[in-house]
Amino acid sequence: MDRLTTLVERFHLTVQNAPLQEANLIASAGTDGLPAEVIFASKGRCVSSCAGTVLFSAKVDWMGMSNPLMASMPDQVQYNLQNEDDSRALVRLMAEETSANRCGAQSVVNRLGEALMVRLLRDQIAKGTTDVGLLAGLADPRLSRAIVAMHDQPGRIWSNADLSTEAGLSLSRFSELFAKTIGETPMGYLRRWRLILAHQDIARGDRVEAVARRYAYASPESFSRAFRKAHGCAPTALRFA
Repeated sequence: MDRLTTLVERFHLTVQNAPLQEANLIASAGTDGLPAEVIFASKGRCVSSCAGTVLFSAKVDWMGMSNPLMASMPDQVQYNLQNEDDSRALVRLMAEETSANRCGAQSVVNRLGEALMVRLLRDQIAKGTTDVGLLAGLADPRLSRAIVAMHDQPGRIWSNADLSTEAGLSLSRFSELFAKTIGETPMGYLRRWRLILAHQDIARGDRVEAVARRYAYASPESFSRAFRKAHGCAPTALRFA
């Protein structure tokens, strides 16, 4: 089961070199000069300095709070690289590209930065979190199966019973655990996920009727009402903005 690919593909991620005072991603080296730690501030710039020598600093943009994974992350994440040889290699390459300033360096940093962010997220999921939100749900091996099913098949007519089966839990236990861990009901999360995707689709020019069908709305009118409530404007206004 892949917990991250749909999120990575649906939310555009960029990683660009940035001065230390503007960065929200900082990599530092230990006393041996090797990459030791990455700090990522999900909701602003890094507020604490790295313990070692800064290898590079960057600005990560992953569509902000419209990305439910970013919205659920702690304000600041520390990723220890001591036992992460592949991630250390990524950081070394990013540092080299940043310092050498060769042709195409920014493109290389962006691609490597995407891989580094995925590894950082894997580390966060493996560690788990006590904070309520999507990250906590993805860290739960039962809930994550239902969440990934919603992410991968947002247009399916899901019921709570269907999702509880995906999770391998009784309906009552699933509903209780989902609300406690994610902070909303399964159907509430599914509606929000569909409307996030619908906003992206309308913004790129898709027709309202097609988007309404895509995300299982009974009619364009019911879709438009839900869209306006979630995003504060009619979908037609966004499409022709």
